[in-house]
Amino acid sequence: MTGAADDADEVARAPRIPGPRRAADDHADLTTRLPEAPGAEAEETDMEETEEPEVPDLSHSVLKSLLGAWALSACSAGETRAVENHLTVCAPCADEALRLRDAVTLLHEDRDLDLDPLLRSRVLENCLGRRPARIPVPDWVTPYDAETARLDALLRDIGESEWHAPVRLKWYEEDRVVRRKATVAGVIGHLLAVDGLVTAALGLDDPLGAGVPELSPTERTEAFWTALDRPPNRSIRGPWRDQSHTLIRTIAFAGRGVADLTVTYKDFALPLQDSLLERAFECWLHADDIATAVAYPYAPPSGAHLHDMIDLAARLLPGALANRRRTGLAGPAKELVAAGAPGRSLHLEVEGAGGGHWYISLDSPAAIGSPERAVAQVAMDGVEFCQLVAGHITPEEAAGQDGDREAIRDVLSATASLSRL
Repeated sequence: MTGAADDADEVARAPRIPGPRRAADDHADLTTRLPEAPGAEAEETDMEETEEPEVPDLSHSVLKSLLGAWALSACSAGETRAVENHLTVCAPCADEALRLRDAVTLLHEDRDLDLDPLLRSRVLENCLGRRPARIPVPDWVTPYDAETARLDALLRDIGESEWHAPVRLKWYEEDRVVRRKATVAGVIGHLLAVDGLVTAALGLDDPLGAGVPELSPTERTEAFWTALDRPPNRSIRGPWRDQSHTLIRTIAFAGRGVADLTVTYKDFALPLQDSLLERAFECWLHADDIATAVAYPYAPPSGAHLHDMIDLAARLLPGALANRRRTGLAGPAKELVAAGAPGRSLHLEVEGAGGGHWYISLDSPAAIGSPERAVAQVAMDGVEFCQLVAGHITPEEAAGQDGDREAIRDVLSATASLSRL
């Protein structure tokens, strides 16, 4: 704003801003007339003829000192009129009055200060709609991006002592439940160590250091915990989050071919695209473990991401079933068929968010699951199925079974065998 050009001493004029909010008494319904008393008519006449409040002549410094009281509707009628008249001619005071008025709205005790959970997505959608990202993150990376961000938000909210809260890890190994005690910080260390398999495949620094031999996820975790000088604490959050950001950024810059890069887990290997989805799945499950330990509500992934996680497990099941058959933990194949041909199948029906229908080949990992060759059916909720994949529930606890009992038992046991520390 600028003042009049022909008068250097004139104060810059500001637009008139709305008056302060009404006091509580101003909201009363005054339309109902009370029974008239003697002399009431005369009193009403006197009220109608009341003159305008006298406006005091106050200096600029005094008026400026009244801005806080004016914003709180604590000035007298005359002081209010004097302040409002001053705000129409004094730009600095008008700006200050607006800031104080905004601050007063935050003092309302009924106001909900919780952020809209959809605010972040709306802001990002609006920003990307105006200017697309120069280096977009591939779609297959978004589940990992979302789950690491959700876990990081949970970690920001917990207190110092909660980093040492006990977390009971549980998985399924050789047809038995295995348990391991850890802490919240220890679980983040576990995620950091196993995510190092992906960073190593990308040529990035390994959190276990250079020259580490090939280790399984469980062995890497034990090696990381053993190498620590003291029990991990909240300081572990920084390295873990930095590593997840570096992974996402490196993949975004690497181009299309990186999706097929092989990530080795010692006993098996996955393409980078599936490996990052597997890391998103484990991030969610361990975030849920942490949330349970600190009594914090935690929701499952979005339906689209949950569907991708279930689809990965379904694609891994024929191979897991074949491995169990080789070690005598599953029944023998009954009808071998040529690779790519439809074979005996189990119909996996997953209900709820992320659900769908999958047909699991029973006799050969190279066969194709077929609705026409289905000999059994298992129906489960999406989160329940993921809990089975994680080894948090046993095959015996899975409900909704129909058909060939041996096929059902073998597939559910193979599903639980996908779990590990």
